[in-house]
Amino acid sequence: MEHRPARRPPLPPPPGRQHKRRLAVALMLAGGYMVAECVGGLLTHSLALLADAGHMLSDVAALGLSLFAMWFAERPADPRRTYGYYRLEILAALANGVALVVVAGAIFVEAFRRLRDPPQVQGAMMMAIAAGGLAVNLAMLGILGRGRRESLNLRAAWLHVLSDAWGSLGAIVAGLLIWAFGWHRADPILSTAIGLLVVYSAWRLLEEAVSVLMESAPRSIDVDAVRDALAAVPGVRGVHDLHVWTITSGMDSLSAHVVVAEGRSAPALLREIQDLLASRFGIHHVTIQIEPEDFGEHGRCHP
Repeated sequence: MEHRPARRPPLPPPPGRQHKRRLAVALMLAGGYMVAECVGGLLTHSLALLADAGHMLSDVAALGLSLFAMWFAERPADPRRTYGYYRLEILAALANGVALVVVAGAIFVEAFRRLRDPPQVQGAMMMAIAAGGLAVNLAMLGILGRGRRESLNLRAAWLHVLSDAWGSLGAIVAGLLIWAFGWHRADPILSTAIGLLVVYSAWRLLEEAVSVLMESAPRSIDVDAVRDALAAVPGVRGVHDLHVWTITSGMDSLSAHVVVAEGRSAPALLREIQDLLASRFGIHHVTIQIEPEDFGEHGRCHP
């Protein structure tokens, strides 16, 4: 009877995919409030309302991009894209990180202009508009917050909403200072402080997204510890060409060449290595090449 090796199961969906509904709900909240502000601005001839609607538009775009990336990433792998479209979520996170930096730059430019020539702002109306925006942003933060540690894409959308929430809170404080003391420079000063927070958050997001795209080892995994653990498996004489990388959030992969002693059962060794990597390091997608001790150096790319 012909023996057929067991086929490797397909890549599992990343953990962040289950939060797609959260993104959709947050998108509807942001879009609904944006439309309400736009209609209110047109009816009341309020430029402040229209400006805040434009700010909310950036949240709608960020959430929409994140949701589209999660939806598109569900397409199956094909012969050309053997890993499927999982990296699209990382690209969306990268785009949202760049957008956050652009938003912060626009805040700095406008704040500098207003410091030189502070406009007359209606503090009471400013507080009312900002309070409505803050309420919506807090609701969206609550919806998106639970899954942000599992998905870089979701974290990017959450950071967009968080930056908007800080902006709304700063606008409330600035509106109070303007209404109570007539201090119109409070608006650009607080805006600058918020812009610095946005840049800090965006920089960390960009750093993590670029790290995934460069296929760096995940920060949560000590590659030297992995190498030592593999070398300590009975029958293993050496480990080389060890690579650990992230496909998308929550999906770490490993490949390695393992030199084994003569007489060691390859299937049993593979099961032991897979169990070790899954239990100790949380790595489930593993590719191991078994090599006998006399295999030689010709197939080794790196020590």
